[in-house]
Amino acid sequence: MRLGMFMMPLHPAGRPMHAYLAEDTEKALLLEKLGFDELFIGEHFTAATEPYPSPLMFAASLLPRTERLVFGTGVVSAALRHPAMIAAEAAQFDHMSKGRFVLGIGTGSTATDIEMMEVPQDPGVRGKMLVESIEMIQKIWASDPPYDLPGEFFATRIKDTLNPGLGFGWLPKPYQKPGPQIAIPSSSPDSRSVQIAGRKGWSVISSQLISTEGLALQWSNYSRGCEEAGRAPDSDKWRVCRSVFVAGTDEEARQRVYHPQSGYRHFFGHMHKVYTQIGRLGVLKSRPDMRDDEVTVDTFIEKRLIFGSPKTVLDQLVAVRNAAGPFGTLLLTAVDWVGPNAAWERESLSRIAQEVMPALRQATDGPTAVLN
Repeated sequence: MRLGMFMMPLHPAGRPMHAYLAEDTEKALLLEKLGFDELFIGEHFTAATEPYPSPLMFAASLLPRTERLVFGTGVVSAALRHPAMIAAEAAQFDHMSKGRFVLGIGTGSTATDIEMMEVPQDPGVRGKMLVESIEMIQKIWASDPPYDLPGEFFATRIKDTLNPGLGFGWLPKPYQKPGPQIAIPSSSPDSRSVQIAGRKGWSVISSQLISTEGLALQWSNYSRGCEEAGRAPDSDKWRVCRSVFVAGTDEEARQRVYHPQSGYRHFFGHMHKVYTQIGRLGVLKSRPDMRDDEVTVDTFIEKRLIFGSPKTVLDQLVAVRNAAGPFGTLLLTAVDWVGPNAAWERESLSRIAQEVMPALRQATDGPTAVLN
């Protein structure tokens, strides 16, 4: 099993962007040092709390300082960009990284980004735009000009101005053949996009807010899509995001997680506000009859954060994987490092990489995992 991080990146609004960039650069270099496999970086144009309009630009700054980390966009919003531009920029980064790249691409969910670019508010329409965009990107990577790729939402055409003598009309092809892995995010247990991903051969990134039962449903839908296409389900193409925190003891972990300055209190507090405002608190409830006012930040943390000593966390992760299905990559959720969180997170990430993951990998390859 691979280990990575999903960096939204979520920070308290108000600091200058260069401060966020410096902090997240420090995190990325720590992941490289600890032997993490992947780092996914979010894209948001109009969110002061997640302030990176160009994840590829940030990832490119890390390439000379890393050797093993595979970078992913988490995710490029298909509705906000023309497929030909995504195809060309992704191909360039794939060469810059010598193949250390996964193209994460989704429908986009930030309402202000959607309004700014005047794209459809209807998520179903944006879902159709996503499928069309990915298919057009892959056609561009797989063929040479002339191009005549019409679509319902996008079109790519290079015919009349094609000039072979000057080399005009050729879009760059990726370093990886036939192209980087395509990964789509999903935050709904019964999302139809997961089944489409299985049918199309794309990867899936499951949100940290989905319950274990929801993950099992996603694996079932992904497997169904793969079977429809006549291929076996590939667990290496399933990434599951989870918020995980490790300390020396269960009690120490609990004290840090529920501390007033805890990065997880900030993360889950922000997501609680988001889900309250969009009317989706139901996904955070531990029982069907739970009232909205019973869903607090503390109950959210208790339900969606895996925390404790290395052994406690290992047991919980093994239980999640046994119940959810054979995901191939665990992506940890990044949190802000203000106050005591930098020291706490450094310790947690080190313990996860050095103590928990070796035993978890043993558990995924064999019947049992042992951690003293």
